[in-house]
Amino acid sequence: MTEDMNQVEVNNYAVGDKVQATVVKVEEKQVQVEIEGSKKDGIIPISELSSLHVEKATDVVKEGDKLELQITKEEDDLYVLSKRKADAEKAWEEMQKRFENGEVFEAEVKEVVKGGLVVDLGIRGFIPASLVEDHYVEDFEDYKGKTMSFKIVELDQEKNRLILSHRAVIDMQKSENKKKVLSEIQAGDVLEGKVQRLTDFGAFVDIGGVDGLVHISQLSHEHVEKPSDVIQEGQEVKVKVLSVDRDSERISLSIKETLPGPWTNISEKAPVGAELTGTVKRLVSYGAFVEVFPGVEGLVHISQISNRHIGTPHEVLKEGQEVKVKVLDVNEEENRLSLTMKPFDEEPSRQETESYTMPEENTGFQLGEMIGDQLKGLKREE
Repeated sequence: MTEDMNQVEVNNYAVGDKVQATVVKVEEKQVQVEIEGSKKDGIIPISELSSLHVEKATDVVKEGDKLELQITKEEDDLYVLSKRKADAEKAWEEMQKRFENGEVFEAEVKEVVKGGLVVDLGIRGFIPASLVEDHYVEDFEDYKGKTMSFKIVELDQEKNRLILSHRAVIDMQKSENKKKVLSEIQAGDVLEGKVQRLTDFGAFVDIGGVDGLVHISQLSHEHVEKPSDVIQEGQEVKVKVLSVDRDSERISLSIKETLPGPWTNISEKAPVGAELTGTVKRLVSYGAFVEVFPGVEGLVHISQISNRHIGTPHEVLKEGQEVKVKVLDVNEEENRLSLTMKPFDEEPSRQETESYTMPEENTGFQLGEMIGDQLKGLKREE
């Protein structure tokens, strides 16, 4: 019987061998395990539990866990084992496949360190701060414990170097979404967007993963000196698609086209008979164009500029001059407004001047009487 017991298969493991073991006790600085097929027990030093720094062994394992380990040292009555090395060997194989395939995968951020984030993939994966997001992040503390998607951008097993990027995933998603938007968007579409950035010549608006340009001339019906006068970064806006160039991936947008035009309801804002104040914008041979509302110009015909006859509008008006006008006619459909300045002209008309000249019969004497008196005076002198 004793001889039969002695013949029971008992493995004699060597350094470097992989073994299966069960956790029997978790201590402060090490973990005790029972190794399958061996009479010797094993211990895992806390430093060999993970590729990351471990404060407490209980943060990594618990009693009853089944582990795959690698023997790092053999002593008389036990083996010294490493979970870190066993995990790393499998992890490098897996990471190599993911790297070659450009695979996107998820992992939990375990640590926030100077310069970036750290994840545990069986090996230590590092995400530099510049590869975390596609925008600047001041404080990464909120990222600890967060599950994020990554791509491997650099792998070197000999140097134990594994660099990951979340930004690469964002860029890839943006590129795919951009292609989708570009294939579906059409000129004339009215969309909701968000102002991403302002330039001297306009504003770039995100319309669902792709940016379109609103040229400064398309920001408002009014003249705009600089975009920041009428719009701000982060502002939600409605835009109309003017054109789509899929080859160059350029989209032209307009905010102006989604806004009520300056002539909308002009018959209510400037009804016939209304007295308004405006600015002379242009002088032409047949009259003057006066802006009475932003983007709304009405014509004062030359015959309606002054109560006296004038040869050209330039005789009494100059561009930029502020004047008072009265509405004569409104045509909202054709965007036409007829105006007059005559009620506000201080100089009386020719007819009014003539009406104030006293008639000859009311002067009390006749022209012939004046001549006769002069002739009589001459005779007396003779």
